[in-house]
Parts: sequence; structure tokens; C-alpha cells
Amino acid sequence: MIMNGEITKSGEIDEAALLGLRSGLLNRRSFLLGSAVGLGALGLAGCATSDGMSSTEAAMLYGPVPDKKFPIPAVDVSKIDPKYYRRTVRYDTKEAPGTIIVDPGNYYVYRIEADGNATRYGANVGREGFLWSGDAYVGRKAEWPTWTPPKEMIQRQPEARKYAGGMPGGLDNPLGARTLYLYQKGVYTLYTIYSTRDPESIGTGATSGCTGLLTQDMIDLYSRTPVKTKVIVLPA
Repeated sequence: MIMNGEITKSGEIDEAALLGLRSGLLNRRSFLLGSAVGLGALGLAGCATSDGMSSTEAAMLYGPVPDKKFPIPAVDVSKIDPKYYRRTVRYDTKEAPGTIIVDPGNYYVYRIEADGNATRYGANVGREGFLWSGDAYVGRKAEWPTWTPPKEMIQRQPEARKYAGGMPGGLDNPLGARTLYLYQKGVYTLYTIYSTRDPESIGTGATSGCTGLLTQDMIDLYSRTPVKTKVIVLPA
């Protein structure tokens, strides 16, 4: 994929408590807002987003993650359009719970839940000329994967040659903390759903076909996505 002028197509915490905490934030929204008023924090009313999530809640949802390998910093939520915050929405589909649906035209990724709901994440998607659509599945998944620039990138950007043997996982690795690799008929498509630390990329066409979620969102999706999960990429 191309991210900030580079192609990134390949690569290889006790999280349960953390993920439970972050998921609970959404379910405790009314409690938090009510408590804020009770404490006299009336100013929060002016900070509420159109979907009812306050900036304080968003900051908590996208706060720092004490990952075992590389502690993940908080996201600057002021750089994200609030419509791209993670939330539960109604989504009518015949697809089974757990299915991932990528909607590049609206910069969203959905994880289908039960009872006609879905978890919706804001995303960056393929830029013009690099969009694709179709059915795939998660062929493998990796935490802090190695990134190896493809030959095409090395030809166009010789400075990437130093990573021809692979760039180790870490905060500066283009694939981020978690990556889902998309396959079709047993073959890696070269496309991924990966984690990004760049909040300003969400809601944009920033890649050559890969789909990026904020790291905190990607950790949530990754933890609930086993290998063989169906992935549908809609036309843009």
C-alpha cells in the first residue's frame, strides 16, 4: 500500500482487561454523562459530538494502551472527525456475526454483531486508482508484524532497499501493532487491514488498497477476529 508516499503491502497486556474496559466505555456512556453533570462539569455538554459521545469519552476510548512489547500512545482525538469514532450501529445484512465488511466509499469498516447491529470503525482506504472490491477471508494475522517493502517500491524509492530484509515490528513500522492479511482461494492478495497511528489519515484515501484503523480500534477488531473470518470489500 502507499502511505504518506510509501507502499506498504506486505509483512507479517493483558489485552482482555483493556479491551473489556474500552468496550465498556461505550455501554457506560449515559452513566458517564450523567455523572459529569452531577459533578458540576456542565461544560461537557458543549463538547458532545453528534452521536452523543463527549470528547472526554473519546479521549478515554482512544487512550494509551499498555501493550507488552511497545506501549501505545493515546490518539489525539481532536484530529479525528467524530463521525469516525468507534460505535455500535444498526446494520441490516444476511452475513453471519463476525463477518467484516469494508465500505471504502464511506471510510468505514463494520464487524457484524448479533441482533442487526454492527461495530463500526472509521478507516483510511485505497486512494483513487487503487481501490478494489470483492470477497476475501483472513488467512493469517500478526501482532507487531515485520514489514517488507515490495520490489515495486524499492524500484521507485531506492531508500527503501535497506528494509529489503524486513523492518522489525514497532511503533514506526507501517503495519503497526496488529494486521489482518486478506486471502482469496489460498493466495495472499497483498491487501491487509492494519493499524495506523495517524489520526488524520482516517476518512481519507491514503493507501494502495489496504485499509487502516486507528491502533485502538484495530486491537479491538483483531482480538475478535479469528483466521478464516469472511471479509467483504464493497465497491467504492
